[in-house]
Amino acid sequence: MAKKRMMKKKTARSGKATMKSMSISDLQAELKVRQREVSKLQRRREKLYEQLAAVDSELASLGALSTSGSVLRRPKNEMNLVDSLAKMLSGKTMSVTEAAEQVQKEGYMTTASNFRTIVNQALIRETKVFKKVARGQYTAR
Repeated sequence: MAKKRMMKKKTARSGKATMKSMSISDLQAELKVRQREVSKLQRRREKLYEQLAAVDSELASLGALSTSGSVLRRPKNEMNLVDSLAKMLSGKTMSVTEAAEQVQKEGYMTTASNFRTIVNQALIRETKVFKKVARGQYTAR
């Protein structure tokens, strides 16, 4: 495997003089060059922010969701999954798939793509709350 070459970073300084060997006037000149560069970059950043704001407003006018700003939060439920399942399964026997669908119909919110698997794990893990009636069939105790 070939070795990567390290490229030297370009600086605003000309020549090969180190800071120790530079005179005060040379250092001041170098400082001015760097400050001008910083000012240019800050102005460029401001222009880019303005362009980004224009794109965001255009997206909003078209009804698209903005990728910046808001963060999707996890839905909050009044009861945890085990309690919701226990309430729903009291006096009933259901399969895992039926239980997963029914608990969501009754208002349990989730963003999980594998929610049926999560329900199955809860039914298997909570042996004090749920009773396995037959293969894949559960009821509340």
